[in-house]
Amino acid sequence: MPPRAKTTGQQAESATTYVALMRGINVGGKNKLPMKELADIFTAAGCQGVRTYIQSGNIVFRASQGLAARVADLVSTLVQDRFGFRVPVITLRADELRTIVRDNPLLRSQATSSSLHVAFLPKAPSPELGASLDHNRSPPDELALLGRAIYLCCPNGMARTKLTNEYFDSRLKMPCTMRNWRTVLTLLAWAEEP
Repeated sequence: MPPRAKTTGQQAESATTYVALMRGINVGGKNKLPMKELADIFTAAGCQGVRTYIQSGNIVFRASQGLAARVADLVSTLVQDRFGFRVPVITLRADELRTIVRDNPLLRSQATSSSLHVAFLPKAPSPELGASLDHNRSPPDELALLGRAIYLCCPNGMARTKLTNEYFDSRLKMPCTMRNWRTVLTLLAWAEEP
């Protein structure tokens, strides 16, 4: 059973549900950012119904389309102003996350949920950059790029793979942030709640 969500703000009828994924907070004692304060930052940026999931920067919120287009930069700036470090923030609509879950090409009977991960991108890379990914970089690990998602199956665990944030950042010329499959499914369930 996932931990109980923390909710702030008011739900708005005209707002759409989004998920924000932050990279590199509360990892190894670095870039400490309490989830209550992170929720407050999203609320201060104008988001509604803000909920955080675990300590690694997973946020479900509601916002207008115009605000959602700016929220990654707004939140990143507010975190830097308040905590002194800047982190990438990737946002996607609930329906985009639903499509990412539905279209996972590595989801099959022999893949365990603990071996599945998704690296989220701020935008789909160009075909040329996408083609630069080495599918044989880290056997027996597998990867598949579809739009803004890099699907990973790492049967030996993420600690042993060469398919890292840094590798994808350098090849695709943009930051990514990874989540395990369980977290992805939990965020989708939260985003689909009425």
